Order: sequence, then C-alpha cells, then structure tokens
Amino acid sequence: MSRKLIAVFTGVALMVGIVAMPVSAEDAKPKYTTKDVMKKAMKGPLLKKVAGGEASDEEKKELYEMLVALGQNEPKKGDAESWKTLTGALEKAGKAAVDGDADAGSKLEKAANCKACHTPHK
Repeated sequence: MSRKLIAVFTGVALMVGIVAMPVSAEDAKPKYTTKDVMKKAMKGPLLKKVAGGEASDEEKKELYEMLVALGQNEPKKGDAESWKTLTGALEKAGKAAVDGDADAGSKLEKAANCKACHTPHK
C-alpha cells in the first residue's frame, strides 16, 4: 500500500475513534435541574421530611441524588467556587442522612439556608 493510503486510513480511524468516544461523567447532563430540586426538595416536603427524620430510605436517596445534581448544575449568576461550596455542604448533609447519621437533620437544616444561596446565585 502506498503511504498516502495508509495515512488516509489512519486519519479515518482516528476520526472514528474520537467520534465514538463515550461522553465523560462530567459532560453528562445532571439528572435534575435546579428548578426541579427547588420545587420538589427545597420548597416541597422532601427536605423537611428527611431533616425531620420522617423519610423512608428511598426518599433519603432521592434527596441525596437531587442535591448531587444541584451541585452539577450551573448557577444563574455568581462565583462557581461559591456555588460548589454551598451545594457541597448540602450534598454532604444529604449523604449523612442516607448513611443514617443522627445529626443529619440539623446538618440539612443548616446547609439548606435559602438566603445563603439565593443572594449570590439567583
């Protein structure tokens, strides 16, 4: 085979490999939007139910998944580092609830400070 033909096949193979690469976890769209989390967890009964110790294991897991997704979403405005810090605290408190931590309720209540997030990010 000629060198040109080998170069063409190599180029095509590289292009196919790049196009066929799976999307990384960081590029994946979060399961819940910020609006979904606010509506169901924060304004809705889910966070209060988990913080009050009245939630089932499934509800605790659902809240945790929502809090993880919240951190993966982009804030409307404000510093990305601040967003990561605030949503990270929520995620950590949600994980404590899933793990059965006795202080999870107070951790969730403290981390779910609406004004702390809304002032810089909404």
